Amino acid sequence: MHTWTKNLTGLLNLFLQSHCPLCQRATSQEFCQHCTRQLQNCHLKNPSSLWQKPIPVFGWGIYGGPLKRAIAVMKYENQPQIARPLGQWLGEAWLLNLPKHEQQPVVVPIPLHASKQKQRNYNQAALIAQSFCEITGLKLKLNCLTRVRETKAQFGLSVSDREKNLAEAFAVEQEFHRSFPNVSVLLVDDIYTTGATARCAVQTLRQRGIVVLGLAAVATAVKGR
Repeated sequence: MHTWTKNLTGLLNLFLQSHCPLCQRATSQEFCQHCTRQLQNCHLKNPSSLWQKPIPVFGWGIYGGPLKRAIAVMKYENQPQIARPLGQWLGEAWLLNLPKHEQQPVVVPIPLHASKQKQRNYNQAALIAQSFCEITGLKLKLNCLTRVRETKAQFGLSVSDREKNLAEAFAVEQEFHRSFPNVSVLLVDDIYTTGATARCAVQTLRQRGIVVLGLAAVATAVKGR
């Protein structure tokens, strides 16, 4: 290969590469190899350890370190592309650890209030759910659940205050039963911590007679129970 061709190829590769949102290294993927390894170290050995009643939870990784930072960068630093690998990893883990004898659920992301989504310009849970469904082949229903009341940020609130903050925050789409009769719902979110958001969403769905299979989250602050 001529020198000028090598130089041109090098320049093209440079332009095609972006920067890792976590460390700013050049990369052609969402994360550089170093940060990918760091994130993979957060992966739980048994993602279905919390798959128990009353609300079964499937968690890909432990909420801390690089995974906590990746989620924060995705949400607060306008890096929606981070949702794609996180959703893929969650989907791959779901297929490997799929709870047995369950019917195929419809995937419903935990929604943001319209004002918050307008401010952020995307709902990270919906992007994660989209990538999750691409891997698992499950059906995605984006507007089944809506956030009808704007709530305060949950961070720093006690468990009881979180419950009060989320009271009557969600509503179910009127046409859901007609579109998906006799089907269960799998909720998807970025983080599962105290479970207040999940409990509120599940309660809203169950009050409408909708069966909730559980919640799949990229990160959980609960290691097991």
